[in-house]
Amino acid sequence: VQLQASGGGLVQAGDSLGLSCAASGRTFSMNDVGWFRQAPGKEREFVAAINWWGGSTNYTDSVKGRFKISRHNAKNTVDLQMNTLRPEDTAVYYCAAQRRGQSEYDYWGQGTLVTVSS
Repeated sequence: VQLQASGGGLVQAGDSLGLSCAASGRTFSMNDVGWFRQAPGKEREFVAAINWWGGSTNYTDSVKGRFKISRHNAKNTVDLQMNTLRPEDTAVYYCAAQRRGQSEYDYWGQGTLVTVSS
């Protein structure tokens, strides 16, 4: 499975931005597809995930109510709509996918930078 993230950019606090993760290859082998982020000087953290087959979602507490993850199986994409952005959302965002039956994220895309100015 190959993952390609896109959509990052520079926005102001309170703005919205959408990220997209395009999957190719053996997508039928995916389980959850998630977004992670890594801010400068910090460890990578989980942001949100969606089950590729059933569509169930989960979010880290800091983005609940502001971010929405969705999947589009026909297009093999997983999107992350980010609303009411805050400066602390500034990070490199990565999409990743689990193999079916596994809990680890084995497939990773390149990151896309999101910068939120105050």
